Amino acid sequence: MADDLRTRESVRRKALWTLSHLIPGDPKAAAIVDVLDDIEGQERVDLNHSYPDLDIEAARKAVQIERHSSGINIVNEASIPQPWRERFLQASIGSTRLTIGPYAHDWEKFLVQWQVEMRHLDAHRSAR
Repeated sequence: MADDLRTRESVRRKALWTLSHLIPGDPKAAAIVDVLDDIEGQERVDLNHSYPDLDIEAARKAVQIERHSSGINIVNEASIPQPWRERFLQASIGSTRLTIGPYAHDWEKFLVQWQVEMRHLDAHRSAR
């Protein structure tokens, strides 16, 4: 199940990045939106079987933020509920982090960006 989640979130991340460069109504977006729709359909099945249906605010509240001795706030990665943890990890590939956890500001930035991406995706869906 973890490999399926990792693969799905990797595909979603690539699709969202590609879609971010297209304006709603662009014919090139149709296939990408279809991929994202398929992913959401798979996710609905998984949420019923494996993961609780956590919205973004529930995920935000679940996460434990700790002060590191360096003075930087870090996220206790294990406290990020799935599928949000995998979404964050996929979006953070290549980002700097401490060995004991990612920076809290990167987690917050991810959540804000996720909401922007979902609004952009909705605009593409509406333009179809």
